[in-house]
Amino acid sequence: MNKITIGLPKALLYYKYGDLWMTFFEELDCDVIISPNTNRKILEDGIKLSMDESCMAMKVYMGHIYYLIDKCDYILVPRLKCIKKHEKLCTNFSALYDLVNNVFDKNLIHYNIDVEKKEDEFYAFTTMGLSLGFPYRKIVSAYKIAKEREKMLKQRRIDKQKTILATSSKIKILLAGHPYNIYDEYIGKPVEKVLENNNIEIIYSDLYDDKYLEKEVVKISSQNYWTYNKEIMAAIIHYQDIVDGIILITSFPCGPDSLSNEMILRKVKIPITNLVIDETNSDTGILTRIESFIDILEERRKTK
Repeated sequence: MNKITIGLPKALLYYKYGDLWMTFFEELDCDVIISPNTNRKILEDGIKLSMDESCMAMKVYMGHIYYLIDKCDYILVPRLKCIKKHEKLCTNFSALYDLVNNVFDKNLIHYNIDVEKKEDEFYAFTTMGLSLGFPYRKIVSAYKIAKEREKMLKQRRIDKQKTILATSSKIKILLAGHPYNIYDEYIGKPVEKVLENNNIEIIYSDLYDDKYLEKEVVKISSQNYWTYNKEIMAAIIHYQDIVDGIILITSFPCGPDSLSNEMILRKVKIPITNLVIDETNSDTGILTRIESFIDILEERRKTK
């Protein structure tokens, strides 16, 4: 059997499941190609291929898909509707495959997760593996190894962050938002670079042990049913007493974020600022806002 080359767009869910995907396909002896960090060309390509109403993160994603076309045998475009019972994900994730397929209609593989229909992650990955022609036992082994590696790598990052929180005397700012906003080169990285240049210790909201989630999220909202937004809320509650301030990063015009962020801004008691990023944002504007926020935190520390 010739090696299959799988393309992974470095956007959206890649920043949450990239380790899982990479290990799974490598264990199946596939070659994996990842699109590069987001740049202006990728964004501009994505804008041309997206509906005007799409959020910036979705426009970026379409640009990454366009980059991978004709560079691999298949591009992974998952469809996630419900990963926890009685909760939902943004409609972009449940319609992701259809949105991409309607534009490109070639070289796509996908898996579906909807736990309310008994389609969990294990079922999704085994179904996808079978569709690629791999033996069931090899697929199951690849998935188990990938899950263990995903868990190990995340715990390693969480432990590193705990050490920073326990030992660093620098001003600490929690970057709160979806991983695809925080870590994307064009959306969140400019914020990170400003903080690093100002000698700020950065704490990340996705590096959070979600065993505390249900207990902590209710301190902001007991009715929010957007799974990924609940994770951000719980992380903010978990870290708010051990950081100096919080920067919320959102892609314009995200619906679930606009609702969740309003609740966060009302309930959180430490300094917090909300950066809404779109394709017209300038680095100068971001720099000014963040440096002003840092000045507030420095004065607050002196007062204390």
